[in-house]
Amino acid sequence: MAASRLGSAWAPLRLGVLSLCHRRPPRGLWARARRLPGPAGSGRSVAAASGLGASGTDRYCLELLRKRDYEGYLCSLLLPAESRSSAFALKAFNVELAQIKDSVSEKTIGLMRMQFWKRTVDDIYSDNPPHQPVAIELWKAVRRHNLTKRWLMRIIDEREKNLDDKAYRNIQELENYAENTQSSLLYLTLEILGIKDLHADHAASHIGKAQGIVTCLRATPYHGSRRRVFLPMDICMLHGVSQEDFLRKNQNKNVRDVIYDIASQAHLHLKHARSFHKSVPVRAFPAFLQTVALEDYLKKIQQVNFDIFHPSLQQKNTLLPLSLYIQSWRRRY
Repeated sequence: MAASRLGSAWAPLRLGVLSLCHRRPPRGLWARARRLPGPAGSGRSVAAASGLGASGTDRYCLELLRKRDYEGYLCSLLLPAESRSSAFALKAFNVELAQIKDSVSEKTIGLMRMQFWKRTVDDIYSDNPPHQPVAIELWKAVRRHNLTKRWLMRIIDEREKNLDDKAYRNIQELENYAENTQSSLLYLTLEILGIKDLHADHAASHIGKAQGIVTCLRATPYHGSRRRVFLPMDICMLHGVSQEDFLRKNQNKNVRDVIYDIASQAHLHLKHARSFHKSVPVRAFPAFLQTVALEDYLKKIQQVNFDIFHPSLQQKNTLLPLSLYIQSWRRRY
């Protein structure tokens, strides 16, 4: 099976609470991590954890992120207090764009919504944002941190191209999509943290690509339920696997080999990102906390022998808040 081919490329998986704690964490760490609100936390707990006066437009972004991108929400809570509200706005902007594809029945409607956000970004940089909560908070973030407009527009443009229900032709096409969306988000997050560093940018590029690949894998069962398959066609063809195999939830060796190859590419990007670890400013590390969730998924899929439809892959990791907190304390990514 695919798992039998695991070699040195998968050796550095450093997951789980025990593997994160080579040193004894400070007392009270678990208690502090538990104060991070869960997906169903109350509005008051959300506000307290964020360190914000969470009301109005900022509260809207907080709630949107908590419901639609819980992992991104947790990572944002662990950013420096002065950066959190801007990070919430940025990630809420991404959520607004990401959910367009699945919320419209016709591509034309999706294009109209993308056009709205293009105009919104133009208006934000003209200090005239529309009365929309995410737009208002994003305008505040742009003014506060002088965010680069090009990255925001690149995210919109790439998501607009992705409105077509077509599988990626090859892994490079998936990586390009991830670079233009997830990596661009990380470049903006670095700007929010006041980081201008070439090594940090290189790490962000690789982490963003890993994020895009893992997101594609995680969404495969959901897409399959809607009779859609977006996995790279070149890898599927290499192993003689058709889209119908995924729609039928086939679990034979060839299907698992496809998942192994794609997951290996994500893992390789994480390794490349960590190769810059000693050169990246420590202040940039909070921007890269999502590597904890990425590795958690990659370890889980390895444990189930690359069965993309295994029920355990759809379960939330209840220890994720603690793992993120420990990684933040250790100043690692």
